[in-house]
Amino acid sequence: MRWSRSLTLVGVHAEGEIGRIVVGGLLPPPGRTMQERLAWLNESAEGDRLRRFLTREPRGWPAMSTNLLLPPCESGADAAFVILQPDRAHAMSGSNAICTATALVELGMVAMREPETVVTLDTAAGLVPARVGCADGRARRVSLDMPASFVEADGLALEVEGIGRIELAIAFGGVFYALVDPAPLGLSIEPGQARRLAETGVRILEAAQRRWRPVHPERPAIAGIAYLMWCGEGPEGPRNATVLLPGRLDRSPCGTGSAARLALEWARGRIRPGEARLFRSTIGTRFEAELVGTTEVAGRPAVLPRLSGRAWLYSIEQLGLDPEDPFPEGHLLADLWGGLAAR
Repeated sequence: MRWSRSLTLVGVHAEGEIGRIVVGGLLPPPGRTMQERLAWLNESAEGDRLRRFLTREPRGWPAMSTNLLLPPCESGADAAFVILQPDRAHAMSGSNAICTATALVELGMVAMREPETVVTLDTAAGLVPARVGCADGRARRVSLDMPASFVEADGLALEVEGIGRIELAIAFGGVFYALVDPAPLGLSIEPGQARRLAETGVRILEAAQRRWRPVHPERPAIAGIAYLMWCGEGPEGPRNATVLLPGRLDRSPCGTGSAARLALEWARGRIRPGEARLFRSTIGTRFEAELVGTTEVAGRPAVLPRLSGRAWLYSIEQLGLDPEDPFPEGHLLADLWGGLAAR
């Protein structure tokens, strides 16, 4: 056997959402900042080939993210990471940050200290301190100080073919979200409606992406609506269901989505600093999101969310590329990959 590329990955999931991590075999992408590295991954042919190699079949799968663990660009950070998904590379993810911080501590890449190990992660959305609660030699829970989050626009109306008029908000929680209440469409966030939530959500997301392209006022590499999040309610409290391309639901309650929803709740006067929300996912897993305080981002009101959840390591694998493999950048088939298969 001879491989032309060999990477070592650790399998991790945060509250059910897979965020595997490349821990070996990869040189850092070019760039002096994480924003520049993110731009290289999204805009260069070499960066796009790497993303395709890791996220497409047969080495990838729609319902997972792959994180590149990198040396940090910012002083004071312990490590950096960037998230690769089927559509593009993304600046920040709460579930993937929880996966990364857990792996760093449990693999001994950052020395574990009980009862708490602080790991500062460098991301294209800024520095994210992660407080890893540790006991009996294990990482038990991770608390993230998320990027300052804000509402870009509220009360927007969008006509979606075959669905009708949709009301939504656009908010930033590390990436930009379209936030939609599923109830007016007769939808609820529960396992039996997962396919309808995903299919309807993709149609709304793609229509919103064509209509609006928000740009972060301080970090211009973060632009465009990345995801749609259904902001629902259940008998036990609020539920989140984030829709990701090519058309599936985040298995966790979604970290950046929870931060964006917290910003929207605050802008609407429904939560105050010091209060928290317990968000549940479609499969019932939970993230706690606390509104720690308020701030400003380029003069606009913003909140400081703190998110906490759990992650578990489940595999270590060696991923390789045979030079005779007919799919060096992977393949897509529309049965699973939907419209991405046509790109």
